[in-house]
Amino acid sequence: MAIERLVEPTMANDAEEERIEISLRPTSFSEYVGQEHLKNNLKLAISALKKRNDGSSLDHILLYGPPGLGKTTMAGVIAHELGASLRVTSGPAIERAGDLASILTNLKDGDVLFIDEIHRLRRAVEEVLYSAMEDYKLDIVIGKGPAARSVRLDLPHFTVIGATTRTGSLAGPLRDRFGIIHRLEYYKEPEIEQIINRTAKILETEIEPEACKILAKRSRLTPRIANRLFKRVRDYADVNGDGIVDVKMAENALELMEIDYLGLDPADRNMLKLMWENYGDRPVGLSTIAALTGDEATTIEDFYEPYLLQLGLLMRTPKGRVVTEKGKKHLQNFKNDVL
Repeated sequence: MAIERLVEPTMANDAEEERIEISLRPTSFSEYVGQEHLKNNLKLAISALKKRNDGSSLDHILLYGPPGLGKTTMAGVIAHELGASLRVTSGPAIERAGDLASILTNLKDGDVLFIDEIHRLRRAVEEVLYSAMEDYKLDIVIGKGPAARSVRLDLPHFTVIGATTRTGSLAGPLRDRFGIIHRLEYYKEPEIEQIINRTAKILETEIEPEACKILAKRSRLTPRIANRLFKRVRDYADVNGDGIVDVKMAENALELMEIDYLGLDPADRNMLKLMWENYGDRPVGLSTIAALTGDEATTIEDFYEPYLLQLGLLMRTPKGRVVTEKGKKHLQNFKNDVL
């Protein structure tokens, strides 16, 4: 059974954790920290749409980038700013064209349809979505065999917001139907500090500025991970102190969770260590790394690599992945108990 990683940027599986995580999400551009370029572009598009007031809908939007950076949250903010209803689904959940038809026919003018992991839509479902996004028409086939006939239904003007961690897996015709395509970037540490302070305020927990900096440094520049670590540190402070998150509480809790000063957990360090000890400076293929760690290749590519590449601990070459000098130095420091 897989062990849950606290620094995993995916959504929590626990229902209570998910409920708390959703409650921490901002609902407006003013509350949403970071991604300034995206926010400015969206504010302009929404303001122009409201000024025209011609019954049209906002261009379809594709958000891509590593998990945990706020794609789902941004979809909720966009719907709120539009004054529209948000319908949430995901690529794997829409198994048949009929499932998509049911969702589309229940939308109203101006509604926002958020499709997470849109790259995992089945081909038959994608083909139905093409005409729905471009012409606001739904083509369905009634009957079977020689008696079958095609019927075209009118759909309300709606906006699709697609989210994906893998734009390369998205079909070209689907990608072309998005009018706004934007990558969500990793956050800066001061932005993560703002997010942690906001979370502390919502959860009615006092956190010292220096403790906040420590958490921000180890949150992998990802809001979801920052909130998750803060909740674990808050639990530690409640049990072992007076509930105030100070430097000592933060450091002790993070040491207990084995999150080092760069935000790496045992799984990250283990992968780098296995690559270095077994292959040295030679490039290692993705399938070989997967065999070494026991993880899926897609897990390594989507969840391990982006942050390690961002830090410069790992390097991609045409022949495979290589642990950098910085990565080796980090492993040596960790051996010397420099958490």
